Amino acid sequence: MQKRSVTILGATGSIGRQAAEVIERRPDRFRVEALAAAGSRPAELVSQIARLRPAVVALPNDDAAAAVRQAAAAAGVAWPGGLKTVVGPSAAAQAAAIGSDVVLNGITGAAGLAPTLAALAAGSTLALANKESLVIGGALVTGAVRREDQLVPVDSDIRPSPNACGPGGRARSTA
Repeated sequence: MQKRSVTILGATGSIGRQAAEVIERRPDRFRVEALAAAGSRPAELVSQIARLRPAVVALPNDDAAAAVRQAAAAAGVAWPGGLKTVVGPSAAAQAAAIGSDVVLNGITGAAGLAPTLAALAAGSTLALANKESLVIGGALVTGAVRREDQLVPVDSDIRPSPNACGPGGRARSTA
């Protein structure tokens, strides 16, 4: 079985941490391509970078990037060579757009909409744990879905309905 590439948006939040744990237990099935985080838990992100070895890390601003680098230095973790760091307000959307097989969007609030649309435009399967993307961008999001298995709800607050799941109204597993 070929490994599926995964981008985790909101990597240090509850959903992101749980996804990282699942991926670590199944290295034969998944590899992390990118991590995006707000930077509020820099030590957790450093730990994930060391364990998951992503190619890309996305952070929203220079302060968050500096905090993560400081946490790495304090923990004695060398910044991985070849790790691309994307910094700025569109960093999470850039990470979502790289074309991973699966993008898990666990970003809280309206900030998750642009990465949701970027993941769908890239053709990735979007595992959506960000209900705000559907609340504020419903028609945009459902209009961006290209195939019936592209949008998968992964949060108990997102009900699998025809409008939430895309064409055909069927939710599918990302595994």
